Amino acid sequence: MILNETYTLSNGIEIPKLGLGTWMIEDDMVAEAVRAALDLGYRHIDTAQAYGNERGVGEGIRTSGLPREEIFVTTKLAAEIKDYEGAKAAIDASLATMGLDVIDLMIIHSPQPWMDFAGEDRFFDGNVAAWKALEEAHEAGKLRAIGVSNFQTVDLENLLRHARIRPMLNQVLAHVANTPFDLIEVCQRQDILVEAYSPVGHGALFRNAEVGAMAEKYGVSVPQLGIRYCLQLGLLPLPKTANPAHMKTNAAVDFTLSDADMETLKGQETAPDYGEAGIFPVFGGTL
Repeated sequence: MILNETYTLSNGIEIPKLGLGTWMIEDDMVAEAVRAALDLGYRHIDTAQAYGNERGVGEGIRTSGLPREEIFVTTKLAAEIKDYEGAKAAIDASLATMGLDVIDLMIIHSPQPWMDFAGEDRFFDGNVAAWKALEEAHEAGKLRAIGVSNFQTVDLENLLRHARIRPMLNQVLAHVANTPFDLIEVCQRQDILVEAYSPVGHGALFRNAEVGAMAEKYGVSVPQLGIRYCLQLGLLPLPKTANPAHMKTNAAVDFTLSDADMETLKGQETAPDYGEAGIFPVFGGTL
């Protein structure tokens, strides 16, 4: 069962192969979703400062009845924080907000602040400064692992030139018809695990006839197919849902896509129109 399987990060920490994303789940509702996921066997919960639900995620973890060491918790440093002191304070704030003594993984949410996401400035110095704060928090035992999100090759190269501790994970948008193969290869060469958020493409895969037909062939749902695709690429899929029924089916991926079908899926290179889901509220810079 996939919920019992793990990857091993470069520092030896084990991370469950399937996570639960909590983006756009309200703070007063997320604790219930977290507890439901943990009851189903999930052991990897993902949140972010920008989601505004760290408090609820922490509550769900603390009231789950499970030993804390059995749950892997990820949060993200807000993309707007590009200085050492700001990052240092934000790390402590996440710990306090969640009511946890340690965070299993903390990652820089984006190399660019959301309001500058499409700009040319890659904020190299700011990312190095924020990374220094993560390194120190890791060495102090506040963070068991550290990484990045939405970092492209140029951003990783900048960090690797200056880091004392190499990033252990890069969380990126990756799914059928939008798979950053070159970036994945760069990460895997550097022993950086790639985590795939939105493995169903913000729902766009439901509108892909070829994906739908292949899911029917295997007797699985479109999300199950998308999650399995990511797993067979060596990625860590991070589907988001507050629905326990969807959580259950998302974890039922104990089937194997044939090599031929994987090649067919990998060959879909036209990124879909995400519709309204392509307008990310967090990109507006509001925390």
